[in-house]
This record gives sequence, structure tokens and C-alpha cells, in this order.
Amino acid sequence: MLIEQTDLAEVLVLTPRSYRDRRGFFFESYNKRAFAEAAGADFEFVQDNHSRSKRGVLRGLHYQLPPKAQGKLVRVAAGEIFDVAVDMRRTSATFGHWVGVVLSARKRNQLWVPPGFAHGFLTLSPTADVLYKATDYYDPASERSVIWNDPDIGIDWNLAAEPILSDKDAAAPPLAAAEAFGTTDGR
Repeated sequence: MLIEQTDLAEVLVLTPRSYRDRRGFFFESYNKRAFAEAAGADFEFVQDNHSRSKRGVLRGLHYQLPPKAQGKLVRVAAGEIFDVAVDMRRTSATFGHWVGVVLSARKRNQLWVPPGFAHGFLTLSPTADVLYKATDYYDPASERSVIWNDPDIGIDWNLAAEPILSDKDAAAPPLAAAEAFGTTDGR
């Protein structure tokens, strides 16, 4: 597995080795031991999620507060997305900073978004199937979001048109008003 650091040290890009032959391909999308070594901790995944979105759909920026904070291991099974993580830990030197990576079924790359970070993505292909493993269960009472276009965060979505948003995402608060994590370890 190829592990790439991002500008936010805890956020990683993981690309599994893929084996091709005349029949097609095979790759190991998740290996607990290899992931724990890459992430520097033994996270337990308790929920798998799958979303399908059409081109121009922007989902996020979502996160859950402690004690239900979620880490997410995100990959694309079909299509391509621009995937983003934002540091939501107020005591972190990188609070409010973001990283973005193009994830695609063709590349088979994945983004590790640890607890303490908001997550969102923009669909770049006609449709995209996004799969992600979560380290805690979805909890509506803990769920929070921050507005996708907050100038204090400054994400460069490279948009050609206004994105397609849910009503909830369109009404999300800016970073300055968002509830955030109190420590750098996502608590």
C-alpha cells in the first residue's frame, strides 16, 4: 500500500496495490493491520456507507462531535470526486485548514479523514459511487456541518457552476460559528 502524507499530517492518501491480468484486477481495499500502521492507531470501523451522486453534487462539510466523533476512510467505487478534509480542532495549529484530493475508481486511492475533521466532496464525473468506513455510528444529535464555501476556510472547489446542495448543507454555519473540537486528538 502506498501511503502519502498531506499538508494536514493526520489526513492520509492510501493507494492499495492493484494486480491486473487478462481477467481483470484485484486489490485489497482494506487491511486492518496495514491501516493501523499507516494511521498510527488501531481504529475500529463500525459502519460502512455508500452514496451515489450526480455531477455537481457537493456533500458536506460534515462531522460529528465527541463522544461520537467519526473517522472516515473514503474511496470511490465508480466515478471521480474531489474529496476534502477540514481540521475542526480549535487547539490545533491547523484549525480551519483544508486538504483536497481527487479520488477515483480508476486510481483506487482512498482518503483517511480522522476524527476531529470535517469531510465533504464534489462529484466530478457524471455519477460517482462513494464508499466510506466510519469509526463510530451515525448519530444525528452529534452531527454538525460547516458551510462549504466559507471564505475563512477558502476551499478551492474549482467549480464551473453552482453546486447542487442539500437544504441542510446550504444552511450550514460558517467556521466562526460552528461547534468544533476542543483538543488536537479529536475530543
